Amino acid sequence: MKIVLTAALLLAATPSLAWEAGVEGTLCTLTHAEDGIDVRLTFDPSGPLYTITLTTPEPWPEESRFGMAFYGPQPNMIMTDAHELSEDRRSITVSDRGFGNVLDGLQFNEGATGFTGLAVAAMSLEGAAPAVEAFRACGETPSV
Repeated sequence: MKIVLTAALLLAATPSLAWEAGVEGTLCTLTHAEDGIDVRLTFDPSGPLYTITLTTPEPWPEESRFGMAFYGPQPNMIMTDAHELSEDRRSITVSDRGFGNVLDGLQFNEGATGFTGLAVAAMSLEGAAPAVEAFRACGETPSV
């Protein structure tokens, strides 16, 4: 019994690394939170328009370029100058009509890092693949 209780306490103390696909109104969503970063993707099929927002405890610096690097079996690095900072600069958002490279990076790798200037925010992609697959399918499912 003591071993089971100890294991349960360890699991409860471990931060959740879950990636979750969902729907909010007409938007498809994909979210993830872990220590130091919250990730939120949306897809509006009527646009179509994708967004990704990375929120960190510290403000992002005002830089001309934002990038994401993906680590694992299909590494890739994506750069853009089409990012926006929230008023408090804790959130950085990129919007585009296509997100194939981002979704592939999230689905087929083990880790990712968002970066701009010297600011870096890393995330685990453990368990992301099924949620990314559901997110991709969300906009393809006909509504009733």
